[in-house]
Amino acid sequence: MNQRITGFDLARAYAIFGMYIVNFVFCFGTFRDQTWIGKFTHLFIGNSTSIFIICAGMGMVFLTNRFSNSAEEKSDLKSMIAKRALFLTVLGIGLYNWWPGDILHFYGAYMHIAAFLLFIPKRYYLWMALGFVLIFQLLQFFIPIFTSWNLETTKYADFWTPIGFLRNTCYNGWNAIFPWFAYFLVGMYLGKLNWQDQRTWRKLFLIGFCMLFVCKAMRLFILCDFENPLRHQFYIDSWNYLMEDYFPANIPFMVITAGWAFMVITTCMYIGRQFSSSKFVTLLAQTGKMTLSLYVFHMTVGVLIFSVLTHKKYTGLPQTEAPIETSLILLYAVFFFALSVTAGYFWRKKYKNGPLETLMRRISETKHVK
Repeated sequence: MNQRITGFDLARAYAIFGMYIVNFVFCFGTFRDQTWIGKFTHLFIGNSTSIFIICAGMGMVFLTNRFSNSAEEKSDLKSMIAKRALFLTVLGIGLYNWWPGDILHFYGAYMHIAAFLLFIPKRYYLWMALGFVLIFQLLQFFIPIFTSWNLETTKYADFWTPIGFLRNTCYNGWNAIFPWFAYFLVGMYLGKLNWQDQRTWRKLFLIGFCMLFVCKAMRLFILCDFENPLRHQFYIDSWNYLMEDYFPANIPFMVITAGWAFMVITTCMYIGRQFSSSKFVTLLAQTGKMTLSLYVFHMTVGVLIFSVLTHKKYTGLPQTEAPIETSLILLYAVFFFALSVTAGYFWRKKYKNGPLETLMRRISETKHVK
């Protein structure tokens, strides 16, 4: 197995495991748990999603590297990506009826946009990523970020109306295009780097560490009880902006999660290179090739099994009844991930790709690209 792809798929396996934890807690538990286990699960909020999206951007660019990129192949690649984007959009909107935290329809929107950006110089990806983040900051001055949201139930009032769907998809949905597409663009930039050169890993890991360290230091600084005549208003404004977690995804949150993603991806690349012959590493990497199927699997079969085991009704929304203990949810997430890895192993003994990955590939086949 190619060492670069091994590490890349390990990162995707890590991301889907983190999403298991976050989504199961969202459906059955609470993120207000202040025990050490609760704080541990809280670490995965945003971090797993950012890695998932960055890897998606990298994967799209890796795909282009398999071809000579003649005019015909470029056209076919864009057509294939557009078909896959439509598939994910339809699948995600269908899943939204069951799971309102769905990311797939946003993922489809990212791919629709990215299809037009595949063959531009990589430096533009970073500038555009910055643009998407800054536009999101500006939009908050004109459109209240919680428009149409019921914070107690986390239901979006007018999702199924044209204006509501557009607002949710582009601005204030869980993973809206502004600013979350910035992660995808960063992934496209990373996909164009030379991953055979270990200096790329070291530089990216160091950049990620510095990004994480600076923002975490700022958060710690604002918590200090320092004397300042403007302390009251400064403290409130700074606290609100620096401490936002996931929603809204402001600049400090995005810098922290991107920094963590850089560190995780490069670490996975290193593990993939150093332990490429390990059966366990290979097994996890194979799991990373099935993230689409596993995402749908854990949000359907996974939540139903847990609902039966705990005798707690699943609605897709936070419950009014007492939440399940975080330790139990974490234990179940580990169990279900192990089950996913095992099921994936037996599936791939017969099939090259996961079931939904296979279906998506067949739907999107073109003359030069399959």
